Amino acid sequence: MDLDQQIQALIDQAPPDGSTPQILKAIAPALILIAQQLQHLEYSILQAVDQSWAIVVLSNLKEPGREKKVVYAFPTFQDASSAAAVGGDRVRPVPLPVTHILFQMIALEGLDSIVFFEKPGNQEVGTEIPRQQVQELVTVYLQQYRSAPPPDIA
Repeated sequence: MDLDQQIQALIDQAPPDGSTPQILKAIAPALILIAQQLQHLEYSILQAVDQSWAIVVLSNLKEPGREKKVVYAFPTFQDASSAAAVGGDRVRPVPLPVTHILFQMIALEGLDSIVFFEKPGNQEVGTEIPRQQVQELVTVYLQQYRSAPPPDIA
Protein backbone atom coordinates (compact mmCIF):
# COMPACT_ATOMS: atom_id res chain seq x y z
CA MET A 1 0.00 0.00 0.00
CA ASP A 2 1.61 3.30 -1.06
CA LEU A 3 1.37 6.48 1.01
CA ASP A 4 -1.68 7.84 -0.82
CA GLN A 5 -3.50 4.52 -0.33
CA GLN A 6 -2.55 4.56 3.36
CA ILE A 7 -4.04 8.04 3.76
CA GLN A 8 -7.19 6.98 1.94
CA ALA A 9 -7.51 3.99 4.31
CA LEU A 10 -7.21 6.36 7.30
CA ILE A 11 -9.94 8.57 5.82
CA ASP A 12 -12.15 5.56 5.08
CA GLN A 13 -11.74 4.30 8.67
CA ALA A 14 -12.47 7.70 10.22
CA PRO A 15 -15.75 8.20 12.04
CA PRO A 16 -18.30 9.63 9.60
CA ASP A 17 -18.90 12.67 11.76
CA GLY A 18 -18.50 15.17 8.96
CA SER A 19 -15.27 16.71 10.25
CA THR A 20 -12.77 13.91 10.94
CA PRO A 21 -12.43 12.80 7.30
CA GLN A 22 -11.95 16.45 6.26
CA ILE A 23 -9.33 17.00 8.97
CA LEU A 24 -7.49 13.86 7.86
CA LYS A 25 -7.45 15.16 4.29
CA ALA A 26 -6.08 18.47 5.58
CA ILE A 27 -3.23 16.92 7.58
CA ALA A 28 -2.42 14.21 5.02
CA PRO A 29 0.41 16.25 3.44
CA ALA A 30 2.11 16.51 6.87
CA LEU A 31 1.92 12.75 7.43
CA ILE A 32 3.19 12.04 3.92
CA LEU A 33 6.05 14.55 4.27
CA ILE A 34 7.31 12.81 7.41
CA ALA A 35 6.72 9.30 6.04
CA GLN A 36 8.83 10.15 2.99
CA GLN A 37 11.83 10.62 5.32
CA LEU A 38 11.59 6.95 6.25
CA GLN A 39 12.62 3.91 4.22
CA HIS A 40 9.63 1.61 4.61
CA LEU A 41 5.90 1.83 3.93
CA GLU A 42 5.10 -0.49 6.83
CA TYR A 43 6.65 -1.06 10.24
CA SER A 44 5.80 -3.40 13.07
CA ILE A 45 5.28 -2.06 16.56
CA LEU A 46 4.89 -3.94 19.81
CA GLN A 47 1.40 -3.92 21.25
CA ALA A 48 0.32 -4.97 24.74
CA VAL A 49 -2.60 -7.28 25.42
CA ASP A 50 -4.85 -4.23 26.00
CA GLN A 51 -3.87 -3.01 22.48
CA SER A 52 -1.80 -0.11 23.84
CA TRP A 53 1.60 0.38 22.30
CA ALA A 54 4.64 -0.82 24.23
CA ILE A 55 6.43 2.32 25.39
CA VAL A 56 10.11 2.10 26.31
CA VAL A 57 11.50 4.54 28.87
CA LEU A 58 15.06 5.55 28.03
CA SER A 59 17.32 7.19 30.59
CA ASN A 60 19.98 9.72 29.70
CA LEU A 61 23.34 8.58 31.05
CA LYS A 62 24.78 12.09 30.89
CA GLU A 63 21.77 13.64 32.64
CA PRO A 64 20.48 11.32 35.38
CA GLY A 65 16.77 11.79 35.99
CA ARG A 66 16.08 12.83 32.39
CA GLU A 67 13.96 10.27 30.61
CA LYS A 68 12.41 9.89 27.19
CA LYS A 69 9.40 7.72 26.34
CA VAL A 70 9.65 6.11 22.92
CA VAL A 71 7.96 3.48 20.79
CA TYR A 72 10.11 1.29 18.58
CA ALA A 73 8.96 0.66 15.00
CA PHE A 74 10.67 -2.32 13.40
CA PRO A 75 11.27 -2.70 9.65
CA THR A 76 10.11 -6.32 9.58
CA PHE A 77 7.62 -8.45 11.44
CA GLN A 78 10.48 -10.84 12.24
CA ASP A 79 12.49 -8.05 13.93
CA ALA A 80 9.45 -7.10 16.00
CA SER A 81 8.82 -10.76 16.85
CA SER A 82 12.38 -11.10 18.15
CA ALA A 83 11.92 -7.99 20.30
CA ALA A 84 8.53 -9.25 21.49
CA ALA A 85 10.10 -12.54 22.62
CA VAL A 86 12.10 -10.53 25.16
CA GLY A 87 8.84 -9.13 26.55
CA GLY A 88 7.32 -12.57 27.00
CA ASP A 89 3.55 -12.92 26.67
CA ARG A 90 2.92 -9.27 27.45
CA VAL A 91 3.51 -7.89 23.93
CA ARG A 92 2.98 -8.98 20.35
CA PRO A 93 4.14 -7.51 17.05
CA VAL A 94 1.60 -5.68 14.90
CA PRO A 95 2.38 -4.50 11.36
CA LEU A 96 1.02 -1.03 10.54
CA PRO A 97 1.28 1.37 7.62
CA VAL A 98 3.76 4.15 8.40
CA THR A 99 1.19 6.96 8.05
CA HIS A 100 -1.09 5.20 10.55
CA ILE A 101 1.77 5.02 13.06
CA LEU A 102 2.46 8.74 12.61
CA PHE A 103 -1.23 9.59 12.96
CA GLN A 104 -1.62 7.52 16.13
CA MET A 105 1.53 9.12 17.52
CA ILE A 106 -0.29 12.46 17.72
CA ALA A 107 -2.81 11.03 20.17
CA LEU A 108 -0.33 9.29 22.47
CA GLU A 109 0.00 11.59 25.45
CA GLY A 110 3.33 11.36 27.22
CA LEU A 111 5.12 9.86 24.21
CA ASP A 112 8.27 11.73 23.23
CA SER A 113 9.12 10.04 19.94
CA ILE A 114 9.08 6.96 17.75
CA VAL A 115 12.32 5.35 16.71
CA PHE A 116 12.01 3.77 13.26
CA PHE A 117 14.63 1.09 12.72
CA GLU A 118 15.44 1.04 9.02
CA LYS A 119 17.69 -2.00 8.49
CA PRO A 120 16.33 -5.47 9.20
CA GLY A 121 18.29 -7.18 11.93
CA ASN A 122 19.88 -3.92 13.10
CA GLN A 123 18.45 -2.22 16.16
CA GLU A 124 21.54 -0.13 16.78
CA VAL A 125 20.63 2.75 14.48
CA GLY A 126 17.19 4.23 13.93
CA THR A 127 15.50 7.37 12.71
CA GLU A 128 13.90 9.22 15.60
CA ILE A 129 10.76 11.18 14.84
CA PRO A 130 9.84 13.42 17.78
CA ARG A 131 6.12 13.68 18.54
CA GLN A 132 6.48 17.44 18.85
CA GLN A 133 7.79 17.66 15.27
CA VAL A 134 4.77 15.74 13.98
CA GLN A 135 2.35 17.85 16.03
CA GLU A 136 3.90 21.12 14.87
CA LEU A 137 3.71 20.14 11.20
CA VAL A 138 0.14 18.88 11.58
CA THR A 139 -0.78 22.16 13.31
CA VAL A 140 0.50 24.14 10.30
CA TYR A 141 -1.77 22.18 7.96
CA LEU A 142 -4.72 22.40 10.36
CA GLN A 143 -4.33 26.19 10.54
CA GLN A 144 -4.35 26.37 6.74
CA TYR A 145 -7.46 24.19 6.65
CA ARG A 146 -9.28 26.30 9.25
CA SER A 147 -8.39 29.59 7.58
CA ALA A 148 -9.49 28.46 4.12
CA PRO A 149 -12.78 29.91 2.93
CA PRO A 150 -15.71 27.49 3.14
CA PRO A 151 -16.61 25.72 -0.11
CA ASP A 152 -19.18 27.45 -2.27
CA ILE A 153 -22.15 25.09 -2.34
CA ALA A 154 -24.53 27.47 -4.05
